[in-house]
Amino acid sequence: AVIQVLSHPTVASKRFLITIGDRTVGGLTHRDQMVGPWQVPVADCAVTLADYQGHAGEAMAMGERTPLASLNPAASGRMAVAESITNLLAAPIHLKRVKLSANWMAACGEPGEDAALYDTVRAVGLELCPALDISIPVGKDSLSMRTQWTTDEQVHKVVSPVSLIITAFASLDDVRGTLTPQLDAQVDSSLILIDLGQGRMRMGGSVLGQIHHQPGDVVPDLDDPQELVRLVDAINQLREQGWILAYHDRGDGGLLATAAEMAFAGHVGVALNVDMLITEGDGIGDSRADHGDSKNWASQVSVRRDELTLKALFNEELGVVIQVPSVRRNEVLQLLREHGLSRHSHVVGATRPASAAIDKGKGELSVWRDAKEVFSAKLEDLHQVWDSVSWKICRERDNPDCADAEHASVGRAGHTGLHFHWCEGALDDVAAPFVHRARPRVAILREQGVNSHVEMAYAFHLAGFEAHDVHMTDLQQGRAKLQDFKGLVACGGFSYGDTLGAGVGWARSILFNAALSDGF
Repeated sequence: AVIQVLSHPTVASKRFLITIGDRTVGGLTHRDQMVGPWQVPVADCAVTLADYQGHAGEAMAMGERTPLASLNPAASGRMAVAESITNLLAAPIHLKRVKLSANWMAACGEPGEDAALYDTVRAVGLELCPALDISIPVGKDSLSMRTQWTTDEQVHKVVSPVSLIITAFASLDDVRGTLTPQLDAQVDSSLILIDLGQGRMRMGGSVLGQIHHQPGDVVPDLDDPQELVRLVDAINQLREQGWILAYHDRGDGGLLATAAEMAFAGHVGVALNVDMLITEGDGIGDSRADHGDSKNWASQVSVRRDELTLKALFNEELGVVIQVPSVRRNEVLQLLREHGLSRHSHVVGATRPASAAIDKGKGELSVWRDAKEVFSAKLEDLHQVWDSVSWKICRERDNPDCADAEHASVGRAGHTGLHFHWCEGALDDVAAPFVHRARPRVAILREQGVNSHVEMAYAFHLAGFEAHDVHMTDLQQGRAKLQDFKGLVACGGFSYGDTLGAGVGWARSILFNAALSDGF
């Protein structure tokens, strides 16, 4: 089940979608999809800066649970909103600042679909969002989500379920409080699951159910919106105390996928323990079962515990996993108790860093139950499985040899990763020793489609130059001359949409203009 879930396209790495684009256009990106020295695409939210000098910014995140709509459209909508918030919560947000954009999709006119859309809109717009004091000022809709064709005079039709895609946005006072899923390998730490599903472990619409063609009937839901409000308050308080080392929301693939992604990002082993998650008879989810004939009680209990273990690992109820220093664990649990979240907050694991005194579990993801190891695999192998979908798509789209080489390096234990070390004096005026009078004038040249001119200008400003914005039309119409500048910077971007090839249109606007050609 672990291999099947991690390699399912919903759960697997989306690297192939990310590496084809520039993730830092404009120079104000604080947090992109890639996390940590090994650049693992597991970030919960995007974070940008408002300017080049301050620390204020914005956070954006998405939420969607479309598969649930086949069974319960209203629950699907509530879960989409809640997931966007748990993703956004990686950044230091205030709930009152959050705004949502809702993308509604449905096959209106099909039997039952209009009613499903109405139920979802009512659940989100009239019930959940008012309870959270969040508004949806913008959005869009696509209400013809169906396709139909005829083969051998037989009509075929595919109808999409109601789909709600939520994008959440919030302004931030200081982006530096943003958390990531990257586990800290230098600290003796514990993993705590804050389970907003309150122990119910509903499996309807889960990836595990899809794999085994068992969609289920009861889906995860946000049963109490105030639980989400309390979670936001608790995480923000823990963040202010500095007690959270890593943060990741539970979503597609459940707890195991969440822990695996955190382990991939940190290159550190993790040992999960499900004992607290499979205790029966808590009265919440009515998980108590009739084991039948007492003569077979032992075997039936064993089967039941195996079933509960799968549910604990792969249910996709709302929740988050946080890494906390072991020395602060009791204080963290006490704070969660003060926020009314302790009843379903459980210590579900611990990290196994390379520095640990015990070798067992280093570089592995393991699952324990009743003091026995029920699953164990090397992180490197699991990371390769998780990356396999992206690798296969990249082989079809890109150079296969390059795709193979990139995939081979994923998760490799000996890979040191990328490490940034800040140098003293990095922001010093580097031109000062060479310039005794005015700052040298530099032309920051741009053309239609260029998008990195502002960050380039600021970089030259910091380096001691006088940056001037010069557009190609300024040169063509004589408003500016290259002879007036000591230097020229051609900035990056998709000039003319790259329709003639990268930079070709821009180059020809110079080569085919006699005056400009001579000037260059």
